[in-house]
Amino acid sequence: MRFRDRTDAGRRLAEALAGYANEDVVVYALPRGGVVLGYEIARSLHAPLDLVITRKIGYPGNEECAVCAVAEDGDMICDSFAESKLDREWLKGQAEKQMQEAARRRQVYLQGRKVQPSGGKVAIIVDDGVATGLTILLAIIEVRHQGPKKIVVAVPVSSASAAERIREEADEFIALQIPASFMAVGEFYEKFPQLDDDEVLKLMNQAQDLH
Repeated sequence: MRFRDRTDAGRRLAEALAGYANEDVVVYALPRGGVVLGYEIARSLHAPLDLVITRKIGYPGNEECAVCAVAEDGDMICDSFAESKLDREWLKGQAEKQMQEAARRRQVYLQGRKVQPSGGKVAIIVDDGVATGLTILLAIIEVRHQGPKKIVVAVPVSSASAAERIREEADEFIALQIPASFMAVGEFYEKFPQLDDDEVLKLMNQAQDLH
């Protein structure tokens, strides 16, 4: 299965999540790519759309391969084997850099709007795909702080190794496909362009009128 683009993937995920249409739901997207899917799901469920911003720390020399993920509040999770081979000062510097970027994105994308509370509600965490799973796993931890009654992770595609870890941490995991062979998220899309800040901001503003 290949998706035409993120909008197509979001609409297919919305169909898979249709059972939550009558629930009290908050949709949390991981920016940037996850916002396109989150918008389609929030629109379908008539739910508020918010962000959970966790940032990947890439391995030196191979930044696409995540070795750790860090949240806005400084919470961090790492691949323990890879982390053991990293310089501690380098890792600290990278974490601070990504925390600053997370804070910048929250300011730019949400313009000071308050966090949508999910206490006692169903929290649906959305991204455009999962490779290592570190950013999603940390997103689960961050959303769990709010006390939702259920955390659902929904993605179009996931590596098998990440799917196994996510199932252990989320209350429900929905992946439209978990291929035996997985190299990168983008290979499952016909169009997979990078989003810019303006595109994300536009979707977040449009989402204000959905519910």
